[in-house]
Amino acid sequence: MSLNGALIGCGFFAVNQLHAWQEMRGARIVALCDRDPGRLAAVGRDFGIERRYADAEALFAGEALDFVDIATTLPSHRALVELAARHRVPVICQKPFAASMEEGRAMVAACEAAGVPLMVHENFRWQAPIRAVRAAIDSGRIGEVFWGRVSFRSAYDVFSGQPYLATGERFIIEDLGIHSLDIARFLFGDAERMTARTRRVNPAIRGEDVATMLLDHESGVASIVDCSYATRLAEEPFPQTLVEIDGSRGTIRLGRDFRMVVTDAAGSETLEVAPPLHSWMERPWHLIQESVVAIQRHFVDCLAEAREPATSGRDNLKTLALVEAAYLSAATGDTIALAGI
Repeated sequence: MSLNGALIGCGFFAVNQLHAWQEMRGARIVALCDRDPGRLAAVGRDFGIERRYADAEALFAGEALDFVDIATTLPSHRALVELAARHRVPVICQKPFAASMEEGRAMVAACEAAGVPLMVHENFRWQAPIRAVRAAIDSGRIGEVFWGRVSFRSAYDVFSGQPYLATGERFIIEDLGIHSLDIARFLFGDAERMTARTRRVNPAIRGEDVATMLLDHESGVASIVDCSYATRLAEEPFPQTLVEIDGSRGTIRLGRDFRMVVTDAAGSETLEVAPPLHSWMERPWHLIQESVVAIQRHFVDCLAEAREPATSGRDNLKTLALVEAAYLSAATGDTIALAGI
């Protein structure tokens, strides 16, 4: 049987999710919801989805859903997640998941009380190169990891496609850094302490566009997570995340153009870890687009097997706590203990 789902929010990124749902065996999107009638009609036409709603309450009342994909912006997440929970419909929700830890905990509690799965669309850890790095760590080839760096530095004009990003008091940590911090958790484990510094270089935006964060992980790893949309390079790496890892017996370096170099006592091996390019994808976005396919496939598998998703709402609270700790550290100049968040 195929699971019937609805997508709420037909904006900039939702198109990628709809393409990915079309590839999904065992699940399909049967209805759309968006408050903008022109956008709703255009997306519905492009993807051949006839059942369309301007109101989420009407969507849940009019459809028998097996899941809902919430692809709206942050301010609407709590109300929509809690609405889905009241209707006992499993949820996959776009990141950033919540505007505060209090909101995040409330959404998790609502879904747990209703007995419905809640997954956050935290897709960067599902990128093919990042999965390859994790596999290299797990192989044991470089020994015990003691240091790492997760780096995203670019001058790409992200505001042209998402102009609202220029208007918020928070920018790069909340929008992009949350991905990088989740990658750090995925590769090195949960963190105990955080020290962060931020800066706004672009005078045309309100929030920070540069952030440097130092994490002390429970595993003993020290990691640096750095993000910038103010870094002009000879070759634009967008949207690639670069990774450096040192272990007791070797190193891993994930560089540009999806080349990963693993070095140990026997020498160095260069591996091509590029994501596959599906027919609807375009470079360089295919890196992210392919990860959308991977995370949505994971969600469907978890629903079918009744198991908790890797990026469940409860798990994502730990990533959200890192975001809050980063802003608090940057504001106060202090090192923040995650236990207090």
